Amino acid sequence: MAVRKHGLDDLDRRLLQLIRERPRTGLLEIARLLGVARGTVSARLDRMVADGVITDFGPNLSPRALGYPVQAFTTLEVEQVSRAGISAALGAIPEVLEAHIVTGPGDVWCRIAGRDHEHIQEVIDRALAIPGVRRSSTVITLSAVVPHRVHPLADLG
Repeated sequence: MAVRKHGLDDLDRRLLQLIRERPRTGLLEIARLLGVARGTVSARLDRMVADGVITDFGPNLSPRALGYPVQAFTTLEVEQVSRAGISAALGAIPEVLEAHIVTGPGDVWCRIAGRDHEHIQEVIDRALAIPGVRRSSTVITLSAVVPHRVHPLADLG
């Protein structure tokens, strides 16, 4: 067995690649394809879940296919003491796909989705109505040249 780097060894990486490529494959079939025991596959998956390497097993959904083809990044300037309340309020807006407290210009960056440009404006207006949010700056995405991904980090070995 290879020496573990950053908590993953070669078998872990092959297991992750296999479940990425064939997410509906059962544990027994995964074990057969990897040439290991089913219990080994189960233990590896359990460990990676417990370690926080695997964060979910759910399907990845397409905002576009769900009727939200427009995406934007909105930077919010906020009152620092209000961050917890602002975070909770942003989490209650379904069109906010993710939000991050950042350094540099702005305080919170949000990725939002909308049905059209007017809907994006409505989402921004809801964010601006949150107590403690001072102002926003928004850019509309034209295309994703590198979509959100994490898997290449696991493949670095």
